[in-house]
Amino acid sequence: MKKYQDNIEKLNDIQYKVTQENATERPYTSPYDKEFGEGIYVDIVSKKVLFSSNEKFDAGCGWPSFTKPVHEEEVAEIKDKSHGMIRTEVRSSDADSHLGHVFDDGPDGQLRYCINGASIEFVKKEEMKEKGYEEYLTLFKK
Repeated sequence: MKKYQDNIEKLNDIQYKVTQENATERPYTSPYDKEFGEGIYVDIVSKKVLFSSNEKFDAGCGWPSFTKPVHEEEVAEIKDKSHGMIRTEVRSSDADSHLGHVFDDGPDGQLRYCINGASIEFVKKEEMKEKGYEEYLTLFKK
């Protein structure tokens, strides 16, 4: 049985298809595409921290986009030759959830992690302590 089987069983249809079957949600369908409040984004399966709102930007592509992960080791990169293209797929390292793809066309020469909103969960800054992410509040100190 998978390490996160309980969490996988709680996924809705699109979350399951994206994270477990490598699907892609339709662009502009995730509320996280236009979410710009302070907080962190965690893997919907493992609940491990992936991205911070500090690195989020509007790429205009229809999916939440980030310039870098909070911890590089939490995001695995895999060569993807599907759909007649060569891309770099990104997966959560621990739960092996499909997240999206990474491209080299981010702002100011940075990367663009183009992430399916169905594969992540947003934890607002105000809720981080109660949800067990208190150590990440330091990301938002001015």
